[in-house]
Amino acid sequence: MSNTIMETNFRFPKQKSIYKGKVREVYTLENDILVMIATDRLSAFDVVMPKGIPYKGQILNQIATKMMKATEDIVPNWLMATPDPNVAVGKACEPFKVEMVIRGYLSGHAAREYKAGKRLLCGVPMPEGMKENDKFPEPIITPATKAEQGDHDEDISRKEILERGIVSQEDYEVLEQYTKALFQRGTELAAERGLILVDTKYEFGKTKEGQIVLIDEIHTPDSSRYFYAEGYEERQAKGEAQKQLSKEFVRQWLISNGFQGLEGQTLPEMSDAYIDSVSERYIELYESITGETFERADVTNIQERIGGNVSDFLGQHS
Repeated sequence: MSNTIMETNFRFPKQKSIYKGKVREVYTLENDILVMIATDRLSAFDVVMPKGIPYKGQILNQIATKMMKATEDIVPNWLMATPDPNVAVGKACEPFKVEMVIRGYLSGHAAREYKAGKRLLCGVPMPEGMKENDKFPEPIITPATKAEQGDHDEDISRKEILERGIVSQEDYEVLEQYTKALFQRGTELAAERGLILVDTKYEFGKTKEGQIVLIDEIHTPDSSRYFYAEGYEERQAKGEAQKQLSKEFVRQWLISNGFQGLEGQTLPEMSDAYIDSVSERYIELYESITGETFERADVTNIQERIGGNVSDFLGQHS
C-alpha cells in the first residue's frame, strides 16, 4: 500500500542511533532528545504483518499524545511535542525493563489463565467463581518482562522483580502508584465516552535527572482493551461476548484463519479490502476513544511529510 509507512531511514541533525520496534521507530539525538515515529505496521501474536494499515500510525500517535496531555497533571511523561501526526518528540529516558499491566476485568490473557485453572497471576490471587469479562473487586497489577523483538513478553511477579533487582523497591512503589492513578484516570475518561477501560499496560523510564516518567503509548487500542459500557451487564448476565474496542478483532481474524504465531503456522494473506476494513475499524476506535472526528493527514508522500515536519521542528529548537 503506497499510502502507508512501513519503515523509515531518516538522518536527522545530531542523530546518534535508531531503534526499530514492532510498530515504532525511535531516533535518539544528542541533547537527550527522542524522535518516535509511529509506523503503519500491524503486530499481532508478536508477529509483524507484511502489509501496513492506512492511518494506523497517525491514530495511535494522536490517541497516545491526547492521553498523555489528559494525565500529565497526575503523572509526569516524556512528551515535548508532536510536530507531525505520526511523530512524538520527547526526553530520552532509561526504560524500566518491565511493562506495568493493570487489569480491571477478567479478560484476555487473565481469562485464558483462569480457564486453565490458575488462580494466581503474577503472584496476584484471582477470586473463585468468576466468569470471563467479570469485573475484579479491585484492579490487579500483573507485570510482564520486556521481550526482545520476536520474543514473547513473560508474566513476572512483584516479588520476582524485586528479588532479581530488575527494579528497586523504591522505584517499583512509584511505578505501582502511577499505574493505579493512570488506570483510574483512564477509567474516568473512558466512562465519559460510554466505554469501559478493561485492561492496559504502561511503560516508564527514568530521566537523566532521576525522575520517573511515563513513556511510549497510553490508552490506545494497541495497548488497551475497551468494552462498550452500554449493554455490558446484560451481555454478562446472558454469558454473551462483550463488544470490544481493541485490536482483538485482528487476532480473532488470524485465529479463524489458522494463525496464532506458533511455529509451522503460515500467515494468512490479507486482501486490500480486508486491510481497508481494518483501517476503518481503527478510525472508529479513534473517534470512540477521543470523541473527535478523525482527520486524515496527507499521505501522498508520507516520508517527505514526516522528514520535513521533524526537520523544521528540530531547526526551531536546536
